[in-house]
Amino acid sequence: MVANANLKALSDLGVSIWLDDLSRSRIKSGRFDELIRDYELVGATSNPTIFANALAKEPEYDQQVDELAKAGTSTDHAVRTITNDDVRDAADLFREVHQRTGGKDGRVSLEVDPRLAYDTDKTVAEAIDLWKAVDRPNLMVKIPATLAGLPAITKVIGEGISVNVTL
Repeated sequence: MVANANLKALSDLGVSIWLDDLSRSRIKSGRFDELIRDYELVGATSNPTIFANALAKEPEYDQQVDELAKAGTSTDHAVRTITNDDVRDAADLFREVHQRTGGKDGRVSLEVDPRLAYDTDKTVAEAIDLWKAVDRPNLMVKIPATLAGLPAITKVIGEGISVNVTL
């Protein structure tokens, strides 16, 4: 297949092919495994919009959403639980890539709550909480490069957490 050959050629040249999308249906269906195996995929990013679209459209979330609602979980906590679960599962799928590349690739990113973009301390606290909750060495925590985000990025990296700097 031409697409596979083109992606292989890019990969052979040192290009890391990442997917700016993450969803439970792609993970559970085996499509993520296929993209890693056959299309040179070595990483994935996520963001609140990506998860909002997945939650709105995919029935794979319905059972967990119902369980969290019945437990009286707040919306923010429910969203964080769901996204942490998906990122953890995706990170597991990339584990071999991460090991094979010595940590250069095989990563999945998860964004701190964008509402914290102008609060250094809260951004640092959330980044650490995400790192602990996902509990995967190939997680990258996305932090916005705002004036408050810049010192947060430094502090989080100082904690040994991989950071993906975002807008």
